[in-house]
Amino acid sequence: MNTNQTDRRYLAGLMLGALGVVYGDIGTSPLYALRECFSGDHGIAITRGNVLGVVSLIFWALALIVSLKYLTFVMRADNKGEGGILALLAMAFPERALHAKSASKMLLIGVFGAALLYGDGMITPAISVLSAVEGLEVATPFFKPYIIPITIVILVGLFSFQHIGTGGVGKIFGPITFIWFIALASLGIKGILLAPEVISAINPIYAIQFFLHNAREAFIVLASVFLVVTGTEALYADMGHFGVRPIRYAWFFLVFPALFLNYLGQAALILTTPAAAVNPFYNLAPKWALYPLVVLATMATIIASQALISGAFSITMQAIQLGFLPRMQIRHTSSQERGQIYMPAVNGMLMVACIGLVVFFRSSSNLAAAYGIAVVLTMLITTILFHRAARRLWNWNPWVLGLLCGLFLLIELAFCGANFLKIAHGGWFPLVVAGGIFAIMATWKTGRRILREQLQAASLPLDLFIADLDANPPTRVKGTAVFMAGNPSGTPIALLHNLKHNRVLHERVILLSITILEVPHVPPTEHVQLEVLRPDFYRVIGRYGFMDEPSVDKLLGACLPLGLDVKPLECTFFLSRESIVSGRGGGMVAWRRTLFSILSRNAQSATAFFQLPANRVVELGMQVEL
Repeated sequence: MNTNQTDRRYLAGLMLGALGVVYGDIGTSPLYALRECFSGDHGIAITRGNVLGVVSLIFWALALIVSLKYLTFVMRADNKGEGGILALLAMAFPERALHAKSASKMLLIGVFGAALLYGDGMITPAISVLSAVEGLEVATPFFKPYIIPITIVILVGLFSFQHIGTGGVGKIFGPITFIWFIALASLGIKGILLAPEVISAINPIYAIQFFLHNAREAFIVLASVFLVVTGTEALYADMGHFGVRPIRYAWFFLVFPALFLNYLGQAALILTTPAAAVNPFYNLAPKWALYPLVVLATMATIIASQALISGAFSITMQAIQLGFLPRMQIRHTSSQERGQIYMPAVNGMLMVACIGLVVFFRSSSNLAAAYGIAVVLTMLITTILFHRAARRLWNWNPWVLGLLCGLFLLIELAFCGANFLKIAHGGWFPLVVAGGIFAIMATWKTGRRILREQLQAASLPLDLFIADLDANPPTRVKGTAVFMAGNPSGTPIALLHNLKHNRVLHERVILLSITILEVPHVPPTEHVQLEVLRPDFYRVIGRYGFMDEPSVDKLLGACLPLGLDVKPLECTFFLSRESIVSGRGGGMVAWRRTLFSILSRNAQSATAFFQLPANRVVELGMQVEL
């Protein structure tokens, strides 16, 4: 087999994988999007002009937001191959640029964008699975009382197998999603044959006329039209898993045509049979295909939900590494793929939220009112950050870049305004979730900064400490002591306390600091930096990206080629553990000081997070008042 054939097979495999992971969310939108335009709480009258106008809006939303904005421009901004709002934030505002007041404000906006993704991650599984199961009502009214219980059982099962990992299950995600898109296209073609004139909706004049004739109603229905592009952020966030080419090819050769054919088919059915608007997706299917279609749709929605759940795990790990969230338990479910992780705390929170949403809203139509606000706000923030990143990285012409981003902002602001009309009907939920998570992230970041400043003020410069050692050598004991140091240039508090209280020092001392850089990954060959401070005194600095997992064991093992032979199981690790006491100062209001204190008490211990041998760790406590 020649190289070209091998490359094509590899590309085809990546495209198939991208279908299952990247396009699961946007691929399930036909279950409810067009239905909400005509039969939801703000559904519009079913006329030829309205139907063609809505479908025209759908086509151009997919073309301008997905094809043009994300696949053509935003995905050019990759942070060492990785995408997503936190990766874009690191490119737009690197650490050295965050001291300006304007940059700090943009940092807060970017963090709020990340917080919004949690609201999306809660609503997507609930609305997707519920809308799929509702197909049973179309088959027979018998299932109506059981829709909610069946949905809850499926959601419990979905979240229960997360600890196993998605490696094995992921192999079947792509083929199932491929079959799903083929089914979407087939149903769409069947529907188009009922009224072939719907194909003319590609002409933007229908969208323009729709707005001219129905100004107020057209603006309101934009919130329902926007449902066709929910899940678009996944294209960018999952870029690192598959690369740009497979994601682009999968979109233009299969996903986009299949989605639009299905929307056209639903529109044709609504034109010929207006009563079918209550559930045009399932009404497109012949009676014999309803049950198989419900099963396929349920599988597709589970896959779509899996992508959002995995994304929540990933963004939480990034936030922890970047210092926006306290340490939490992270389990790796694959020995080959470091991106496959499981976080019990996040998984439990998402499961409870999803089940609560299903019980509270009772139907996918009601849930649709809560869906969209988090997504459109995230898109707006992505556009703003992309403008900054493009100017900083590529120095694009400001006028051209301004016009391009201005076009995206104009479209997204229109969708945003329409979605804000839904706040009273459920749209408040993702905003409350995002606001709460943002408060936690901002409080933790601020509290850690204040804490670091206080500890640095109380710390002794390392050169003065070593000079004092030479002048007043303490009693030395056998063994190697590793002192974890948050500040690479200062003397660890644990070292000072150990020397003060125990009055001894090990014969070999290692000061270990771990720094997180503004890139997703650091090559393993660059993880460790070793400095000999004196013959028995070493400074080791571990360098990681915000998507890497620090491991002290592996880090010390990497010191051997540099001339330092360290066996972690023969070392004693010294850590300082701060007990936060809520005081009156510190630059935070009382409720934030209390919140930070609670978060600190419940954060995972450094011993577990950095994979230290628990029976070799000594923690030295100290109280810090904020």
